[in-house]
Amino acid sequence: MKESMLLRTLFCLFLLTLSQLGHALPAATAASQSEAPLARLTVGNRTVFVFRAMLSGYTPHDRAEAAEKRLERALAQGGPQQASIRSIAEGTQVLLDGSLLFLVSPGDVNALAGDTTDLLAHESAAQLGKALLERREQRSPAYIVQALALCVLASCALVFFLWGLAALRRQGRRRLEAILGRRLAQVRLRNVRVLDAEHLVHFMRLAMDVVAWFLGLLAAYVWLAFVLARIPFARNWGERLQQFLLDTAAEIASNVAAAIPGLLLVAVIVVLARLASATLASFFKRIESGELHFGWLDRDTAVPTRRLGKVVIWLFALAMAYPYLPGSHTAAFQGVTVLAGLMLSIGASSIVGQGAAGLILMYTRALRKGDYVSIGDVQGTVVEPGIFDTRVRTGMGVDVAMPNAWVLSNTIKNYSRAVPGAYVVDTSVTIGYDTPWRQVCAMLEEAAAATEGIAAEPRPYVIQSALSDFYIEYKLVACSVLSSPNSRAELLSLLHQQVVDVFNREGVQIMSPHFTQEPQQAHIVVPVEPKPAA
Repeated sequence: MKESMLLRTLFCLFLLTLSQLGHALPAATAASQSEAPLARLTVGNRTVFVFRAMLSGYTPHDRAEAAEKRLERALAQGGPQQASIRSIAEGTQVLLDGSLLFLVSPGDVNALAGDTTDLLAHESAAQLGKALLERREQRSPAYIVQALALCVLASCALVFFLWGLAALRRQGRRRLEAILGRRLAQVRLRNVRVLDAEHLVHFMRLAMDVVAWFLGLLAAYVWLAFVLARIPFARNWGERLQQFLLDTAAEIASNVAAAIPGLLLVAVIVVLARLASATLASFFKRIESGELHFGWLDRDTAVPTRRLGKVVIWLFALAMAYPYLPGSHTAAFQGVTVLAGLMLSIGASSIVGQGAAGLILMYTRALRKGDYVSIGDVQGTVVEPGIFDTRVRTGMGVDVAMPNAWVLSNTIKNYSRAVPGAYVVDTSVTIGYDTPWRQVCAMLEEAAAATEGIAAEPRPYVIQSALSDFYIEYKLVACSVLSSPNSRAELLSLLHQQVVDVFNREGVQIMSPHFTQEPQQAHIVVPVEPKPAA
C-alpha cells in the first residue's frame, strides 16, 4: 500500500516536471530568438534584407549565408534576373527567376511599425532588383563610358556655376556699395548725415558672402549626389544624399505652409493693435493741445496715460499673437520665454517700483515741468518729471537726478502753485527788539517793490514768524512776475541785494543781538503817534 502511494506521488511529480518544461521551452526559444544577433544580406553596396529571427533552429546568420549561396546559384544559371515574391503559410518567399532565395517570417517583421511579411518582401525584391541592375552596369563598358561622360558634364556645369556665382557676387558688391553710398548720403537730419554707409555696406557684404557660400555648397552637394548616383557601387550613397535633400526641402516647405495661417493671424492682430494705438494717440493729442477736456485728464496726465494705453494695447496684442508664432510651442522657445520672465521679475523689481512712484507723482500732480520745488535738501526748477526719475536744475546750474521712489518718500515743497505761471520767493531776517517792527516791515516791502522781477500783485507781505529771546524773525513773501526770465535763485539774490541797500540807507543793522548780561535800560520802542492823513 505504501509502495503504491509512493509510485503515484513520483508519477505526479514527473508529470508536473514535464508540464513545466513544456512551458519553459517556448519561452527559452523566444528569448533566444530575441537575443539572436542580426544578419544582413548584402549585394554590392546595397542591403537587400535583414534577418532578425531564428527559423527552424537556424540563426539569422545561418539564414543569411544560405540566402547568399542560393543567390550565387541563381545568378550562375544566367537567367533574366527577375525578382518576385510568393506568399505561403509560414510567411512570404522572395524568389529570383522562380528560385527561392529566402523566407520573410513573422519574426523578421516589426509589427509595431505596421509592417507585414508581404510588404517587407516586396521592398526586399525591389532592393534586389536595383542591386542586380547595378551589378550588370558595373560590367557594361558602354554604361561606364556614358556615366563618365555625365560626370564630366556635371563637373563642368559645377565649375561654370561657381565661376558665375563668384562674378555675380563681385558685381553685386560693387553695385551695392554704389547704391547704398548714394542713398545713405541723402539721409540727413538738419544737414547732418544720420547713417554711416561703411557699417551697413560691411553688413551687406557679409550677407552676400553668406548667400554665395550657401548656394555654392548647395551646388556642390547636388553635384556630389549626382556623381555618386552614376557610379553603380556608390549609387546607394547618392540616393541617400538626394533623399536627404528632398526630405529637408519638403520639411521646410511643410513647416512654412503650416506657419502661414498663424502668421496671417499675427498680421491681423498687429494691424488691429496699430489701429487701436493710432486712435488712442489721436484722442490724447487733442487733450494735450487743450481741444478736448475729459474728466480728470488734462495736459499733464494725458502724456503718461497715452503711453500706458499703448503699452497695454501692445502687451495684449503680444499675448494674443504669441500662440500663433512659429515655434512658440517648442520646448526651446518656452524655455527662453520662462528664462526672460524670470530675469525680468528678479532684476526689474526696483524698476517697477520707480515706475509706480513716477506714475503716482504724475497723477497726483505733485510737481510739473517748470515748477520750482524743494525736495529734501535740493531746490530748483523741475526740468523733466520722468517715469523713473525726476530731474531738477538748481540755481547754480546743476542738474540733479532723483529716483522717483526717493522723491515720493520726501516732503515736496512747490513754490509755483500759489500763482499760476509764477513762483513764490521768500526770505527771512532777524532784527533786534530795539528796532520798530513797523519800520522793518516797511523796509522789507520797499526792498521787494524795488526788485526787478517781483510782481506788484499779489502784493508782497511781511509776517513775524518768531519772537525769539533776543530778536524778532521777519519773513518776506512775494511772487515773481509771469514774464520774469530770472530763475528763483537769481531773483532771490536780487531781492537780498535790495534788502541790504534799504537797511543800510535807513541805518538799521541786519544782525541778531545776543546778551551775556541784563542791560541797565530796557530795550523798548517808544510809541510813535500816527500822523494824521493829509
